[in-house]
Amino acid sequence: MSGEESTSRSGTSQSGGASIPYDYGYGDKKSESGKVPRFNGDPEEFSWWKTNFYSYIMGLDDELWDILEDGVGDLVLDEEGVAIHRKKHTLEQKKLYKKHDKIRGSLVTAIPKAEYMKMSDKSTAKAMFPSLCANYEGSKKVREEKALMLVHQYELFKMKEDESIEQMYS
Repeated sequence: MSGEESTSRSGTSQSGGASIPYDYGYGDKKSESGKVPRFNGDPEEFSWWKTNFYSYIMGLDDELWDILEDGVGDLVLDEEGVAIHRKKHTLEQKKLYKKHDKIRGSLVTAIPKAEYMKMSDKSTAKAMFPSLCANYEGSKKVREEKALMLVHQYELFKMKEDESIEQMYS
């Protein structure tokens, strides 16, 4: 033990040797909990994905979801979501833009490329998310309406208890 050096929790040598810093993730750094949940394009799984996406975003920063719902205010973005006149922004606007870029990037990562290409307004997360919801939540509603219509048609044309097949088709 006489030739060994002990190392403190901060990563510095206590016997006067060279200081070798290390970082095991302690401190004020936020670590992202996993990857962005990916949506596979299946309308049956959209609600499940939306819940997972919400949890993921809220785990990163609750202001991100607010930006998704409320938008970026008076920031002017081009068709690809890049801020115009970025150098003229105030510190607060720069912070907002950075958060918008984070939520928009997460959304783009989460959806299939084909789905992204279908969207007419890809510049803001606020425009993209409702478009996605309308497509997939609307699809579920349409399927439910078709199912109800089929049940109704079945009821109209099913055979009554006291009628024969010949009577039914006459």
